[in-house]
Amino acid sequence: MQRWGRESGIQRYRCCDCHRTFNALTGSPLAGLKCREAWVDWHEGNDRRLQSSRVAAHRSGVHARTAFRWRHRLLQGPAQEQDTELHNIVEADETYFLESFKGQRKLPRPARHRGVLPPNAACRPSKSRCWSSRIGKAPLRCGGSRLICPRSRLLAQVLAPDALLCSDGAGVYRATARQFELAHESVNVTAGQYVRQQVFHVQHVNAYDSRLKQWIRRFNGVATHYLPNYLGWRRLIERCAGKLTPEIFLRHAID
Repeated sequence: MQRWGRESGIQRYRCCDCHRTFNALTGSPLAGLKCREAWVDWHEGNDRRLQSSRVAAHRSGVHARTAFRWRHRLLQGPAQEQDTELHNIVEADETYFLESFKGQRKLPRPARHRGVLPPNAACRPSKSRCWSSRIGKAPLRCGGSRLICPRSRLLAQVLAPDALLCSDGAGVYRATARQFELAHESVNVTAGQYVRQQVFHVQHVNAYDSRLKQWIRRFNGVATHYLPNYLGWRRLIERCAGKLTPEIFLRHAID
């Protein structure tokens, strides 16, 4: 590898074997993006809860479509970051979002008018599965809305051998615990039981679901296609405990 000049202020390199040129951003979501000097202003516009793409675009001096494209290009990295192994007491729950075809011209169902479905029109919920370990400041793993693996297989993949699964009274969790021989405790929330033995509950993961719903409401509807990006964004905010700087955000976008 040898230095091969600079382009747009970034050092380029040339491979001595294949003779291809590249830079530090090649192969990352940031490759090919222009106006790099505006990324910090754009992120600050989002970080200050000016979540509208038009407001962030006006703040950074770019077009609204550019700001929207930046958002989902830079969120590809955080969307792929998932916890691979959960220890200690692991709380499991799931939350739902209505399936949204926002931005699409051809809908597989009749269009809603002012949020109201036509008569006899079904609107399927999108499901986000949240699994929370009580260790760490970002104790969650959320699946997207179109998960291929069944819930039992996903749980078995992320639970450590020393983990104890804690859930509500849903029968699927009991069946999963029996199938994979997992330690399991449940609380009957429907009957008003929220805590057992002052240890077993699902309040942490329910609190995260509440924060997620409150945070995502400001976007005035998220397309199901982009939902994993927003879930990854929220996970990154939780991990940084409200101290998500532009440098940290860009580092996760590249990784």
